[in-house]
Amino acid sequence: MLEKIEGFVIKTQDYSETNKIVTLFSKKYGKLSAMARGAKKLKSRMAAVTQPFIHGEYLIYVNQKGLSTIQQGDVLNSFRMVREDILKTAFVAYISELVDKLVDPYQPHFDIYDQFFQTLKWISDDKDIEIAIMMFELKLFKKGGFAPIVDQCVRCGNQENLVSFSIVEGGLLCNQCVSSDNQSIPLPNAGAKLLNIFLNAGIERIGTVSIKPENKKLLRKILDTYYDQYGGYHLKSKRVLEQLKRLEQ
Repeated sequence: MLEKIEGFVIKTQDYSETNKIVTLFSKKYGKLSAMARGAKKLKSRMAAVTQPFIHGEYLIYVNQKGLSTIQQGDVLNSFRMVREDILKTAFVAYISELVDKLVDPYQPHFDIYDQFFQTLKWISDDKDIEIAIMMFELKLFKKGGFAPIVDQCVRCGNQENLVSFSIVEGGLLCNQCVSSDNQSIPLPNAGAKLLNIFLNAGIERIGTVSIKPENKKLLRKILDTYYDQYGGYHLKSKRVLEQLKRLEQ
């Protein structure tokens, strides 16, 4: 069936001398893979609309039992400001790979799609990239079924005095339960609140956010360690991103 589908290019794979297999994160179908014939030809219009991170509208023969085929496409947003910056490119490559790993094919995820779009706009606008990435990560962890408990103590349900994050327990601990894990990570006063906001608030609702560098570094460490424990997928883009960040320091 020939359909008009809006989506983002999150992955491409060469197929023969002239063609590509393109993975789209689409609004209607979620993740889908499609053949883009002629997409490797430099002067081909198909080449322009199948570049990584392009937000486009595509005319596709949809085949849910096999490989779909892109007939044509139009660019809605090229996210040029992202594609021309190597660090921004690395961040978006990372969240694109996360989507590819954690989202099932042909299952629409309107909330994640919207937050992916909002995250790319945030990054393109030169706002604090690491905040946007952490917010999107947590929402994907939730979609994947392994989000941490960040609105109450994971052991007793207390919503007050949340003072530490336990990787082993999978979430926050209150001051009464913190002794249950002597490897838990102490949090600053705003730490628990920030994690709750990051998981549950849409990024479009966040204005100017100011987080102390040491607190941002701590939250980054928590999410990295948590994903290593529960995520289940090795991410090549994550390694590249970490190497680039070290060079920037």
